[in-house]
Amino acid sequence: MDGSPLFTPTLQADTAAPLPVTIAPGDGIGPEIMQATLTILAAAGAQIAPEVVTIGERSYLAGEPTGIGADAWDSLARTKLLLKGPITTPQGGGYKSVNVTLRKTLGLFANIRPCRALHPVVPTKHPDLDVIIIRENEEDLYAGIEHQQTDEVVQCLKLISRPGTERIVRYGFEVAAAAGIDKVSCFTKDNIMKLTDGLFHRVFDEVSAQYPAIKTEHLIVDIGAARLADQPGRFKLVILPNLYGDILSDVAAEIAGSVGLAGSANIGSHGALFEAIHGSAPDIAGQDSANPSGLLCAAIMMLAQNGQAPVAARIEAAWLRTLEDGIHTLDIFAADRSKACVGTQGFAEAVIARLGQQPRQFDLRLSHPLPTVPPSPTRQPKAEKTMDGVDLFLHWSGGTPDDLADAVQTIAQAAPGLRLAVITNRGVKVWPKGRDETFCTDHWRCRFMAAPGVTVSPALVPGLLQALAKAGLPAIKMEMLFRFDGTPGYTAAQGQ
Repeated sequence: MDGSPLFTPTLQADTAAPLPVTIAPGDGIGPEIMQATLTILAAAGAQIAPEVVTIGERSYLAGEPTGIGADAWDSLARTKLLLKGPITTPQGGGYKSVNVTLRKTLGLFANIRPCRALHPVVPTKHPDLDVIIIRENEEDLYAGIEHQQTDEVVQCLKLISRPGTERIVRYGFEVAAAAGIDKVSCFTKDNIMKLTDGLFHRVFDEVSAQYPAIKTEHLIVDIGAARLADQPGRFKLVILPNLYGDILSDVAAEIAGSVGLAGSANIGSHGALFEAIHGSAPDIAGQDSANPSGLLCAAIMMLAQNGQAPVAARIEAAWLRTLEDGIHTLDIFAADRSKACVGTQGFAEAVIARLGQQPRQFDLRLSHPLPTVPPSPTRQPKAEKTMDGVDLFLHWSGGTPDDLADAVQTIAQAAPGLRLAVITNRGVKVWPKGRDETFCTDHWRCRFMAAPGVTVSPALVPGLLQALAKAGLPAIKMEMLFRFDGTPGYTAAQGQ
């Protein structure tokens, strides 16, 4: 299907030039729902100039580790706009996520996922659910920096930046202001991750002060998630770091009625990507049974964002009217409330037949343009940075924490200036005065601080590293411990 003329715009002499769009049908049900979506767009009079590319499984198997070939990158460089079907990532290692690669390479920092119940047309236990999830799209654990450090321990680095956080939080408030939303929520886990999630919470509070007409709240993510699932009507717009946003946007879409109805926008300063939030569903591929609604909703958002809001509204109205009329695909069909069970293309034909009609029960939301990207975040002034010590991580399984402390202290005598202050295992203090009940792996953090009368500097660390390596205890990871304008830029060990 890739490379075929999926869509031919119907241009009038007095219309503006069509919008160049890179089209990636994707894998599994992707080509079917893309065909249905583009058929609807053509019938509604959308003005687009498609460039169809291959992204996904076939590119992976052709040797592209990111699943994106040179032709796709060339097209994106021209259009700066992508409508993408769901992707299948082949089993096994070595394959990078297409979505993560696209979002980070193209700077698509904001993921916007509107979730609204369409009850009673689509049954849900929460008919009052109407929330927009604003998810940071580039940072957090999705930085994808992982390492195996010992036989028993692997790590994934969680990266949160102030500029990245300010940008997503400010954009979230701009979305709220544009949509007339009077309450914005934020979920983090800063009671545990005090520096990373703590920064996200702090920036949320700082930016929210610039929007005094909007009420705000912050919740720890576990109770926030519980309340979103049980009392979604209390939330209107939620701003979240990447991982929490990924999980909870799917939760919100599913409890709204079906994850298959939800589309999303990925917005950046230099382009945008629009997609359904569901997967490629290879088990039903080729059966003409998939629901194209998620991708269609994404296309509606794309048109609204790119100067074709009237066409977007025309399609959204017809889509809602089709659902109201009981014309449903298999995933939401029920004999007691649906009038007809149709396939993918049959659903597209039903939407086209209702172009020009208005829904009876629901107002239009997706066809309202999103706000433009706010200016670049304010960069922080350079702080006075002083060093307190260093954390050295060791791979060791030679005995008890006391045994390790004795060995390390003896070795450290060869590199004076830094002294062993604490040893932790998986973040819990095990020396000095650890507890016998604490389970330990082969991954140890040894924190060295300044010896009495010594001013710590990075120049002291190489000698300590060399002494440990010479004694058969080479460090597997190192983190310098700094203060920024006198405030520690590191956390104390649990139990310290």
